[in-house]
Amino acid sequence: MNRIGIFGGTFDPVHIGHLAIANAALDELRLDRLLFVPARRSPLKEDGPVANAADRVAMLEASTSGEPRFAISRIELDRDGPSYTVDTLQALRDQGELFLLVGSDAYAELAKWKDPERIRSLATIVVAARPGAPNAPHGVHLLDAPMLDISSRELRARAARRKSLRYLVMETALRYIEEHRLYR
Repeated sequence: MNRIGIFGGTFDPVHIGHLAIANAALDELRLDRLLFVPARRSPLKEDGPVANAADRVAMLEASTSGEPRFAISRIELDRDGPSYTVDTLQALRDQGELFLLVGSDAYAELAKWKDPERIRSLATIVVAARPGAPNAPHGVHLLDAPMLDISSRELRARAARRKSLRYLVMETALRYIEEHRLYR
């Protein structure tokens, strides 16, 4: 049975913190594939993504093309309405053993998600520590990944102030952001 990592988020933009977590998950969990699942709109965030779906997917493709085990799923982008993790896991459950990657900040809010117990039954939850977020409770798989204090929100604000994103996003994503004048 294939071991599939599921890593959801708006990825607006995808940054080196996301990629470091994904890479650590590939190795530590011995994943056959890791799916980046960009959300149409998170039901727990008031604001939707700033960049459109096509731009976010293009930045993901540019940033992940060097790792053959990385793939991008449009499952949440192609579904109407908010993006619910439980629906995504339900749709992907036949692809193999699922491992849901979440940051410790997101894990702290899991009780607010749609059907958290069903999520737990569909996938092994793997938590990546985030600076300033609560620690994952005992018994949860904690990923041994670099803890980088970086957020997409911070990067969008930097870009809006015309500050460089070099070394914070992959060079290919940086070129895309600059060419398409995103986040200005």
